[in-house]
Amino acid sequence: MIIWFDGGLMRLGDARLSPLDRGVTVGDGVFETLRVYRGVPFAWRRHHERLEGSAEALGLSIPVSEALRVAADAVLRANALQEARLRITVTGGEGIGASSRAGASPHSWIAAWPFEPRLGPADVVIAPWTRNERSAIAGLKTISYAANVRALSVAEAQGASEAVFANTAGNLCEATGSNVFVVHDGVLRTPPASAGCLLGVTRGLLLELAREHGMPVEEADVPIAALASAYEAFLSSSTREVQPIAHVEGVELPAAPGPVSEALASAFVALVARDLDP
Repeated sequence: MIIWFDGGLMRLGDARLSPLDRGVTVGDGVFETLRVYRGVPFAWRRHHERLEGSAEALGLSIPVSEALRVAADAVLRANALQEARLRITVTGGEGIGASSRAGASPHSWIAAWPFEPRLGPADVVIAPWTRNERSAIAGLKTISYAANVRALSVAEAQGASEAVFANTAGNLCEATGSNVFVVHDGVLRTPPASAGCLLGVTRGLLLELAREHGMPVEEADVPIAALASAYEAFLSSSTREVQPIAHVEGVELPAAPGPVSEALASAFVALVARDLDP
């Protein structure tokens, strides 16, 4: 594998990150994962804007969009990838302080892998822990992912493929690596930013597509218990696109996929076919 690291291409095995890098020691860093279609990173502008927002909130500096895009294209060419998953990571850099970033310089790298599509609807469970919607990193795409890793391991131990978090108010927040949509009485709903969720790029595009197609849609608080009583529900992310939910805590939903998720999945495929940077 060829990656881009701090300004140049190199083999993965030649990359060196200090054991004192703040991404390793304190989880100080941000990232973005993009889906690559036909050799092109999808929705680049939106992803870089979110990366900038996450970095700014943490006080990190990141390379400008143009430099990162040249690097991303170089990685894809070097690895001969057309359909892929691409990740941009920026960490706080090497530092000896426990929390202080004084004297540290950020590190940046880009890596890409062949894309392996998920097949079929997902079974989900409710994570036994909550998201803090008032956390300093609520809504940011940071590398502090231990809570997600732990929740996903709990889900997989129960035969599910994703775990869904409630927030401290008892409302639906997000899953470990995806946003969640539910349909009740014909209305499509997804949690708002105030619920503490990361505002996914695919989430935003699906909201736009739903409105363009005249679907009743709301960004609104949804009690976590309402997930299992939805007529249909689905997950969304850059790599999942639209993935229907079949079971919630073992309870079968009436439709998986349902008419709304099928319509939005088709609309998303059409969007990708006509515009790779919407």
